[in-house]
Amino acid sequence: MNKVGIAAYGITPFTKDDKKIESILLESAKNLFENNSSIQKEDIDAVLVSTNNNSKYLAPVLSETLGIQPKTAHSIENLCNSGTNSIVSAYSYIASGLANVVLVSGAERYDSPGQILEWDNSRGEFKHPIFWASIFTSSYKRKFNVTDEQLAIVPVKNHNQSQNNPNALSKKTYTIQDVMNSKKITDDLRLLDCSRSCTGSASLVLASENIMKKITDQPIWISGIGQKTISAGFTKNESFYSMESTKAATQTALQMADKKIQDVDVVEVHDAFSVCEPMALEALGLSDPGEGLTLVKKLYETRNLKINPRGGLIGCGHPLGATGIAQTIEITQQLQSNAKNRQVENANVGIVHNMSAAATSSTVLVLEK
Repeated sequence: MNKVGIAAYGITPFTKDDKKIESILLESAKNLFENNSSIQKEDIDAVLVSTNNNSKYLAPVLSETLGIQPKTAHSIENLCNSGTNSIVSAYSYIASGLANVVLVSGAERYDSPGQILEWDNSRGEFKHPIFWASIFTSSYKRKFNVTDEQLAIVPVKNHNQSQNNPNALSKKTYTIQDVMNSKKITDDLRLLDCSRSCTGSASLVLASENIMKKITDQPIWISGIGQKTISAGFTKNESFYSMESTKAATQTALQMADKKIQDVDVVEVHDAFSVCEPMALEALGLSDPGEGLTLVKKLYETRNLKINPRGGLIGCGHPLGATGIAQTIEITQQLQSNAKNRQVENANVGIVHNMSAAATSSTVLVLEK
């Protein structure tokens, strides 16, 4: 099986701009090629587009606007998990020998159609993602005797860390009191507990080992992949205070990479809502059940950027199709020591955790120098 690495990346600032999806998509791909002159467009074998706006012929459209004629071009949609699903697909093309170089681009508008599913319409007025998040939050608080004030440390930490990220949507820091005073949306969720839909795109080029040597002197290798889908509806979850799909995906990814969770230096977790960060840390094995917030608080107080150095989804914004790719770019920059004032020291191994809906589907990637 061919070894597969990340050779280059491009990203746009995350905003509330009202731009066409085609334009947003093109921006990060152009950024990638402008910053990596050793990658030739004629060498791109496949173009994969990650988006929830799948009513358009976006992969061929992007290929044409870039001047690429790939063997393969198609879109991949799996809600918030679309970005890492696209990376896994690109990895598979290269590892199998069907391609040597693949461009993966993800994009979304602030009004993404993926926010509310047709599937969810059966739940009447309770169809927005805040309702599963509210169930998770209520269940986690009850199970582990956690308060709203304790959960508020997650947005405080992530908005604070996003100030070091020029592409982040958030331009402000908040106190625990600010979070507590923000608009109440449900009994268990306030506005600042939520990540925000936004406009943005992110692109990566993945390549086989022999090509990597020609186009980059800072290769980052994908050494582990784990994916697990439990169901489409969150009523099949084993509990509402743990992420079973994340646990399974983590075990698979670490086993493939021949690593233990203790070997990991920097982590991007899918903090769609405040409660998701401690739940994800527990599912990854970085803390014991119910102890995720203790870790978050310790990291914040010691200014340790190990978890979500770019500000997470809460600080950065959450353009669905671009999120998993943006998370992977962050870990790539960290391992290359290119993350500037958000750099984690001695980062050699990183993890990306990206999930869909109420953790019904999870992807975990292990990246290494």
